[in-house]
Formats: sequence, C-alpha cells, structure tokens
Amino acid sequence: MPETIDQIAAAGRHAVRAQDWGSVAACANEIIRRDANSAEGYFLGGLVERVQQHPRKAIELFQRALDLDPERYDAAVELANQYSIARRNADVADLLARFEDKMSNSPMYLDLAGTIYTEIGMPERAWPLYEQAVKLQPTVDLFQANLAACAVFLGKIDEATEIFERLLERFPDHQRNHWQLSRLHKAKDDSHIRRMQEIIERKNLPPDQNVYLYYAIGKQFEDLERWDEAFEYYEKGGDAVCSVAEYDGASDIAIIDKIIEVCDADWLGATDGDTTTAESAKTPIFIIGLPRTGTTLTERIISSHSQVESLGETQFLQMVLRRESGVETMEAMIPDMIEAVAQKDMGIISRGYMEAAGYRLDDSPFFIDKLPFNFLYAGFIARAWPDARIVSLVRNPMDSCFSMYKQVFTWAYKFSYSLELLGPYFAAYERLRRHWRDVLGDRYIEVVYEDLVADQEQQTRQLLDRLGLDFEDACLNFDKNRAPTATASNIQVREKAHTRSVQRWKRFEKQLQPLRDYLENAGITVE
Repeated sequence: MPETIDQIAAAGRHAVRAQDWGSVAACANEIIRRDANSAEGYFLGGLVERVQQHPRKAIELFQRALDLDPERYDAAVELANQYSIARRNADVADLLARFEDKMSNSPMYLDLAGTIYTEIGMPERAWPLYEQAVKLQPTVDLFQANLAACAVFLGKIDEATEIFERLLERFPDHQRNHWQLSRLHKAKDDSHIRRMQEIIERKNLPPDQNVYLYYAIGKQFEDLERWDEAFEYYEKGGDAVCSVAEYDGASDIAIIDKIIEVCDADWLGATDGDTTTAESAKTPIFIIGLPRTGTTLTERIISSHSQVESLGETQFLQMVLRRESGVETMEAMIPDMIEAVAQKDMGIISRGYMEAAGYRLDDSPFFIDKLPFNFLYAGFIARAWPDARIVSLVRNPMDSCFSMYKQVFTWAYKFSYSLELLGPYFAAYERLRRHWRDVLGDRYIEVVYEDLVADQEQQTRQLLDRLGLDFEDACLNFDKNRAPTATASNIQVREKAHTRSVQRWKRFEKQLQPLRDYLENAGITVE
C-alpha cells in the first residue's frame, strides 16, 4: 500500500479505470482508516457500492463525501444517479441544478448528468451539458451519440441526423445508430438498406444480436412500399427478441383479470375512507391506452393549451402503488399487489404521486401524465383523484396491434414482439377497456384515433369541452409545440395530424390473417 493518502487515492483512481473493484475497496478503506474525514475515501467506497448494486450504501457514502467536501461535483452527480435509480427525482433535479456550473470542465460527469436529466424527463436541461461534453472531448463517440439522442427528444432532427451520419462514418457497423438514423427520415431509395444487409451478412451474428438492424430495414422497406420485404424483417426482429425474452404472456393477462375482479363498481364507490390532499386543486389528466394508439398525439394537442403542462411518460403512479402495496417482488406488478393496494387509503396514493412529481410542475392548473400502461390503473386514478380526467385512446384493433408489432419497445411490452402473444393480450386489454368504460362512466373519456386524425378540429373541440377547457387555436397547431418528447412517436408528432396510418395493416393483410382470425374469434370486430 502506498505511503501517503494522496498516493493511495491515486492508486484507487487507477484501479477504478482498470475496474479492479477489489483494489478500489481496499484503497477506500485504507484512506478512511487513516483519515475518517477524507471525502475521497467515501467517494471511492461509493463507487464500489454502486458497481455492486447496493444503492442504499452507495447513497450513504456519496452523501458523506459531499458533506465533507461540498464542492465535490463528482460525488454530487454520482449521488444524483443513485437517487434516480431510487426514483427520488425531485432530489435528483435539485442536486444537479446546484452543481451544473461546477462540472463544466468534466466531460464524463457532464455526460452522466445529462443522461440523468434525460432519465427524469428533463432532456432540455440535458442538452447544454451534452453539448459541453462534446465540446471538451469531441472524439468520444458516446458523448456524440447521447447528444444526438437528446436532439431527437427536442425535435432537432437535422442536428441528430448529422451526428448519427458522422458516427456511422467512424463505426459503420454500429447497429443502434443505423436504427436511430432510419427513424429520422423517410427512405427514398434502398441504399441504406443495402448497407445494413451487408453488415448482417458479413458479421454473421446470432439473430438476437441483429434486432436493431432488422427493425431499421423493415421500416425502410415500408417507407419504399415494399410491403412483403418489410414484414419479413419485422418478423425477424420480433422472432429474435422472443428467442431470448422468456415470456409467455400469462402473467400479464392474470394482472388484467385481477384488476377487473378487484376494481369493480362497489370498490370504486367505496371512497369513505379515502383522504384528500391540498394538491388536488391541481387537476391531473391521465392519457392511457395501448402504445401506438395516438396517446402522444393526444398529449401534444392537449398540452398545447395555455392551462396545461405535460410530464410526459412517468413511472410515478406504478412506483407509489408498488410501494404502498407492501408486497416485495422483482416484478413490475403482480396480482397480489393489486389486491393489497386496493385496501389502502387512496389519499396516500395521490399524495405520494404528487410528492414524486412536484419537481416537474409549474403553475398550470392542469397537468398530463401520458404513460400508456396506466390503463391498468384507471380505477386507482379515479379513486385517488376525484377530479382527475382519464382520456383513453381507441384505435382499429389490427392497426393497433401491427403498429406495436413493428416497433422496438422496452421489456415493458414483451407481448408486442409476437403475433401469437399480441392476440391474447389485446383481447385481455379490450376486456379491461370495456370494464373501465362501464364502471367509470363519464369520467372515462374515449378518443377514437381514426376520428381524431380525420377531423382534428371538431374532435379537439369536443375533447377540450369534456376536459373542462376552453378551445384554443394552439391545440390545432400542436406540431409547433417545441416541448420535448421521448416516446416512440417523437418523430411523427413534429408534423401535422394525418391519416396515412389508418388501415395501414391492410398492406400486410396476408401476413396478419392469423391475428385477425384470433381477434374475430374473441369477439373483437375488425374492419
């Protein structure tokens, strides 16, 4: 072991770069043994706990380092990262805001802080940090890629295109960058397709390692109206994901069945034990529905109103429901959680949500949460917020299913990668949608996607009226809304409403016939 604390710290930093975490831990312990007030010792110890995925211990050590040296921006950003994992987003935003100026010469922590801002739904705050990181180290490709992804969220499509093209010149086999680039513009010829096909042939990787290329090629074939070839690659992508997903769909359907059982009309009417909170004066609008059914379009229309702000897609509702259920599990949601949380005071749910979301809210009287998956929790929303608006999107079943099938999603939508899984899940979703319509009555506002894009002005006027909002012309010009969006529709919502996606599934009618048969046999009308 080196003789001085500075030498031990230098050895610890060297071990961090080598990812020799045993040596990092040894250096941290030795520094603290020699000087219990050394911020560096606690910082190095925090890095070890972070790598070992011990968030509580990491938070404790990073906080201790920051207490001992309030100028340590590295400890502050590392602490903010742990807060983000713990969904303590308000603490994240406060911490990063206080240290933005202090990290201006550290490209690594500028980039990490930008990523954390993006994770908590604030890409507009991430943008200048990413820009500064790239300015300091323009040859680091990760910094460039993060800047480009942030540009997409902010609607800076030309800037994102330029960066991704530049990155692909340096690393022509980078699959995710090919996929990102394919999303930004409509293909005019098959030149990019041929580049991506050549990578697949030359690299000869297992299918699950080609997923982004499959979906990128499928998208560009569809741009060129080469329908059969497009479906071939969408199918390859879905099959590749399913080969490693280990998912059968039964657990997700069981959750829907449990929600229908528990959240019935009697439960919804049993509000005597629920308490209210002062924040109820701020009225939430929850926009729900399956992904790719027009939820983002509807959010952009409503959030263009002067009385409305949008939080985008948040996990706050599910987070609070999980926490208050008291059920310990690694799963996002299970039937036992539904049963447990249904017995709770719904005022606790609304207060917990508002505490989590408060850092994003301004003075607008209405705010939007647009997570599609909140369709599971419409009953809890109705109980927790007596004045909440619940807007549910409805789209042609085949267009809805196919639009999900051809999209790269997170693991939250595992059912979407297989037509065999999509059919049963959609049927279960339809049972739940009809259940909410029956038990929630006028509080449940359905918007039909096809009607919205066919006559935006009339549908917008009706929707705003049901939400208790006066009509404003800005809602018709939602494409001028410069607010960031991180959804799968973040490219489409930068243009006017259109009907190009209506009945799109019929271009693939032959390949989708088994799905159509399943839905019709389940009593779902397909037009």
